[in-house]
Amino acid sequence: MDLKGYNPFKMAQEQFDKVADLLNLDQGVRELLRNPNREYHFNIPVKMDDGTTKVFRGFRVQHNDARGPGKGGIRFHPQETEDTVRALSMWMTWKCSVVDIPLGGSKGGVICDPHNLSKREQEQICRGWVRQIAHDVGPLRDVPAPDVMTNGQHMLWMLDEFETIHGHRFPGFITGKPVGMGGSLGRTEATGYGVIFTVREALRQMNIQPEETTASVQGFGNVAQYAIDLYQQLGGKVICVSCWDQGDQKSYSFRKLTGINLNELRSITDHFGGIEKDKARELGYDVLPGEDWIGQEVDILIPAAMENQIRKDNVKNISSKVKIIAEGANGPTTPEADEVIQRNGIFLIPDFLANAGGVTCSYFEQVQCNMNYYWEKDEVLSKLDIKMTSAFLDVCKLAETKKLYMRDAAYVIAINRVAQACKDRGWV
Repeated sequence: MDLKGYNPFKMAQEQFDKVADLLNLDQGVRELLRNPNREYHFNIPVKMDDGTTKVFRGFRVQHNDARGPGKGGIRFHPQETEDTVRALSMWMTWKCSVVDIPLGGSKGGVICDPHNLSKREQEQICRGWVRQIAHDVGPLRDVPAPDVMTNGQHMLWMLDEFETIHGHRFPGFITGKPVGMGGSLGRTEATGYGVIFTVREALRQMNIQPEETTASVQGFGNVAQYAIDLYQQLGGKVICVSCWDQGDQKSYSFRKLTGINLNELRSITDHFGGIEKDKARELGYDVLPGEDWIGQEVDILIPAAMENQIRKDNVKNISSKVKIIAEGANGPTTPEADEVIQRNGIFLIPDFLANAGGVTCSYFEQVQCNMNYYWEKDEVLSKLDIKMTSAFLDVCKLAETKKLYMRDAAYVIAINRVAQACKDRGWV
């Protein structure tokens, strides 16, 4: 990933400024919404397995809570930065708003690499993170969730620490928990399925049958795997996926022109989404450079990995055959690349709409925890489909009516709702 000169928060602000001009927002609203309401930066000292003490840097950024308690994941990543967390918290505000759920935007993170940490060390980081922020988060204030390289076990350790500190049971404090411990059925599939619900609707708009299409996917973590799963159920064919190789510290693309076998690849994938190269070759996959996912002759591209993946330097590699880009990741496309995508007439489903299935299902989990009544999986996924489809159609209708790029239309709806909530509260 090319990080030279890349600042995700600056990119998020540029995206906001563009739409603020479209909406003619007054200066007070702009100043309130283009920066986080609150930020927490703290140290997390951990006694390591070898007896030494290591200090990890943790963050929680609360961008805006005018529409409800903050909502957003906690990611563990060695390249985590304050500006990444700031950008993600802003995108969470727009994400909750565009699908019209009563939550605001937050994000958290710790600079660490779970690949190199024992389970005990990871648990201590989780508990240490909560100890530093326990009085500034909670089910009625700010609700965390899993993100990159965190999972249900991490959330459960955090929940246990939060409940120990406060002396009560608060299952709605955190989402993405294991099923049976307050987690929701369908949450694992939600983000990836949500991406494909929007792709399905885009194909309907174009009068294209899913079984007539092919796709290339960047990433092979939870979001990518379940996006591939549902897309294949609809009849589509994925010919290429890419993933990060922890050992080589670089990414690779895995291509099979007859279509990948999802279960086959899952069987040779570690729990961080890394595919074993040698075993993939034995199974007939072409092992290509990581960037090659973007240049495949397919109808649909699904970036479902990290930020800053479709850029000015590689957007030209996108095939003229590509009709749809569905952003499963947060912030995968830079503004410079966006201009090229728009000029080339590619139908783009923006990140904070396409991948909103995760936060929507997290909201469902929170509702279920608060009323202590849990829905069956089919009910969860049905409600998710209705919510995602409704949001997509609202954005699509505005884009058509006002002749707007899909990203701009989604921002107009999301920012309008948040700005109105701030005005209704008398903040501006």
